[in-house]
Amino acid sequence: MLHNKQVITLDTNPSRYEAAYLEQGTGAPLLFLHGFMGEGSCWRSLLDALATDHRCIALDMLGFGQSSKPMIRYDIAKLVAFVRQFVVTLGLERVTLVGHSLGGWVAAAYALAYDDVEALILVAPAGIRDDSFCGRYDHLRPLLWQTSVVDLGLWLAQPLASVIGQRENLDRLRWFRREINAQPAGRSFLVDRLRPEDAIDTVEKEIHQLQVPTLVVIGDRDETIPLWHAQTYANEIAGAQFVVLPNTDHSLTQIYAAGIVNEMRSFLTQTPSHPIESK
Repeated sequence: MLHNKQVITLDTNPSRYEAAYLEQGTGAPLLFLHGFMGEGSCWRSLLDALATDHRCIALDMLGFGQSSKPMIRYDIAKLVAFVRQFVVTLGLERVTLVGHSLGGWVAAAYALAYDDVEALILVAPAGIRDDSFCGRYDHLRPLLWQTSVVDLGLWLAQPLASVIGQRENLDRLRWFRREINAQPAGRSFLVDRLRPEDAIDTVEKEIHQLQVPTLVVIGDRDETIPLWHAQTYANEIAGAQFVVLPNTDHSLTQIYAAGIVNEMRSFLTQTPSHPIESK
């Protein structure tokens, strides 16, 4: 069974933050980093499957889940620093990082900064500069406005949305607004990255420096992370394995967990520090 979520205090400079995480299993450590608006529990199915051979740790990154949510301007460097302090606090000498979407971006940036990474598993990783993203979500900007007028408008729109068959979409927008206002990291990443010139910490220019075994996985129907973003990681990181899962979208870590587990097992058997018994 999964352990209950644990919380530890990290002595960061200059603040002290709490880090919430799930842990299961023993063996070589796998540190799971969730995607945007997610949390460590998104990895439950993978932890259940992989804990027979590994110490599986799923972290709520800074600003998400039950970890600290300071009101700061968030960026990749701050998330990497949080992960680094977590790794040091737990005494993980060597670790394989498994990151989905935003977590994949953080994992790659961490591996560029520190040499304690045994391997990288990047699932539909973000972090590749793509100016076409800017403007794609302009119509959602009012959802970021911190005014009750937006909430009133969404509430008043419910009868019309029901009549025209858009109630489900409206409910999704209301959920997104609640979540984004409850998670300062998510809101900061959206508000502070509305222009192409704001993309100053993407990793496409540096990932060629990575020398660790790497697996890149993406679904062929992913509408959040373009296929060429994942392909860029695979092309730039020497020796990286690249897998496109058929008939799958961005919900890889939850709906398609079995496919990810199979690819991870195959990859990890090739990494000396990750012995896996045959299943």
